[in-house]
Amino acid sequence: MSWPGPGGKPVYNFRSEGRQFRSGRCLILADGFYEFTAHSDPKSKRKHKWLFTLKGRPWFAIAGLWRDNPAVGEAFTMLTSEPSPDVAPYHNRSIVVLVPEECARWLDPATAEREVLKLLPAGSLEVEQVN
Repeated sequence: MSWPGPGGKPVYNFRSEGRQFRSGRCLILADGFYEFTAHSDPKSKRKHKWLFTLKGRPWFAIAGLWRDNPAVGEAFTMLTSEPSPDVAPYHNRSIVVLVPEECARWLDPATAEREVLKLLPAGSLEVEQVN
């Protein structure tokens, strides 16, 4: 793997499709994430900000990887994939969201990635414009 990212930054997103991760799996706990879209007013320099939360749940996890890197110390990366149906109207990529019931399976290196790294079904995420 070639992370950390450019300039030795300790966090960046890493494409998950078709890869195997037998070690270094981790969970990044969150209660939401944001995506940004172009403003509806083409003259505006601001972007629209959208908050995504897991419907009916106070938290979720983002599938991640970590390792100790001599250049920056401990580093982690968030895995990304094609967007789920709820994210697709806002962005062409998405972090890999894990519902709480899938967290232990992700941490188990005996569990195949394809069994856990799946898109959430449509309607799984609440979407709220926050600006």
